[in-house]
Amino acid sequence: MHAALIIPALDEEDAIVATLREIPRDLFEMILVVDNGSRDATADAAGEAGAAVIRESRRGYGAACLAGIAALPAQIDVVVFMDADGSDEPADAARLLAPIEAGEADFVLGSRVAGDAERGALAAHQRFGNRLAVTLMRGLLGHSYSDLGPFRAIRRASLEALRMRDRDYGWTIEMQIQAVRRGLRIQEIPVRYRKRRGGRSKVSGNVWGSVAAGCKILWTVARLSRA
Repeated sequence: MHAALIIPALDEEDAIVATLREIPRDLFEMILVVDNGSRDATADAAGEAGAAVIRESRRGYGAACLAGIAALPAQIDVVVFMDADGSDEPADAARLLAPIEAGEADFVLGSRVAGDAERGALAAHQRFGNRLAVTLMRGLLGHSYSDLGPFRAIRRASLEALRMRDRDYGWTIEMQIQAVRRGLRIQEIPVRYRKRRGGRSKVSGNVWGSVAAGCKILWTVARLSRA
């Protein structure tokens, strides 16, 4: 199995080096940081810490993920996505990859809700938004997810079959909806979740970011579930 780790990053200079140092290097053939138009030294810090770095100036989480996918070499057959802010426990990547390596799953979602979330790491409005979105998906799709967590692993062939398009807040939920609709073998694995290492969240750290993300997620659920 040839796995790559894609880490979208926007103004994460304070966290990216510590995040990269915790990653089990033996799990990945490539560790790719996608700098999404940072105004700080995120890209330089990531490169000095040993990651491959590309730049995607068009803002948006999905845009960064799509740029990372496009930059992967041909031999990569499994892709893991993880946030840059240190909130995910990189060692848990081994648990996400295991069902895919064993031939038991095509898509593995790291569930913060089912796992061990540090006190205060998931704000109340995040938990509420998660619960609302997964409830809607269960009603419209008949599949029960527990979370919309960003830490996830997927076979590259399966990822390509999903034909991902969303360039911002709807990326994670688009993947989960399309995985159900395309009949992928889906597993959820409990993962640990911590408070971010530094800086401020672009979504949960401010009211407007949270509102915008919530609206986009709900719109994506409604649009894709009925397509």
